[in-house]
Amino acid sequence: MTEKILAVLAHFIIAVISAGGYAGIALLMAIESACVPLPSEIIMPFSGYLVFMGRFNLVWVATAGAIGCNLGSAVAYWIGAYGGRPMVERFGRFVLLDKHDLDRTTRFFSKYGSVTVFVARLLPVVRTFIALPAGIAKMPQLRFHIYTFLGSWPWCFALAYAGMKLGQGWETDPRFKLIFHQFHAVVVVFLLAGIAWFLWSHLKGRSRSAEA
Repeated sequence: MTEKILAVLAHFIIAVISAGGYAGIALLMAIESACVPLPSEIIMPFSGYLVFMGRFNLVWVATAGAIGCNLGSAVAYWIGAYGGRPMVERFGRFVLLDKHDLDRTTRFFSKYGSVTVFVARLLPVVRTFIALPAGIAKMPQLRFHIYTFLGSWPWCFALAYAGMKLGQGWETDPRFKLIFHQFHAVVVVFLLAGIAWFLWSHLKGRSRSAEA
């Protein structure tokens, strides 16, 4: 079932990028940065593969992704700024954001300040939700968007570059295909285990919050 969900998600991402080009990349990354768990780990590598195919430019792919991160983050920022913590706690469960995650992110933001936005953009999962505590803290918007762009660009570039190199290896080195097929089952198992752990940890945290 999970494999089917991932396949549908991947097809959706591929279709949007294929149809929308750079705007499609920006749109998908905006969705991810608006606290919707749409994985940039699929969005940007596929974009990088299209760089290898000659459709896109690597620098512009990374830039489109970073612009999308800013657009989506603006939505999450305003939710935090105007809805405050109560609104985030109320609706965060719909994107698997529990009170524990919010507490941890908020403490980190309070301790290290604005630079947290830059650092968080370089980290998986955390990067999706960091705009919420920034909005709650009412971080200056110009600084927020500068740090968001500066942190998002290398993340997008690295993933797109990996996708580009993956495409090159796939087409030029037959050993790559052989190794991929040999370890495909292992990759799937680890992927499913990671998703299962993520869901279990969040649901467990939600149960603890409800009991308290």
